[in-house]
Amino acid sequence: MKKAVLIIVVLFSTIAESLAQCAMCKTTIVNNVSHGELSLAEGLNFGIMYLFVTPYLAIIVIGFLWYRKSRIHAKSKLKRSTPVL
Repeated sequence: MKKAVLIIVVLFSTIAESLAQCAMCKTTIVNNVSHGELSLAEGLNFGIMYLFVTPYLAIIVIGFLWYRKSRIHAKSKLKRSTPVL
């Protein structure tokens, strides 16, 4: 029960910080775009896409390596179990 309460408290405290950061970033971007400076907005968009894609790319690479290792292991196990005539 204590762990559940601790997890809920941590989750709610991190949500408040992330919402505050988003508001500050949005204000900065709107201010820069209204003055014609698009480089900061483009950089922020690239950073968001980078952070969005990286975990999925890591999962794909780990999954591919796991699949390849399991296929190699299955082939070697099949060769060992095949009787030699």
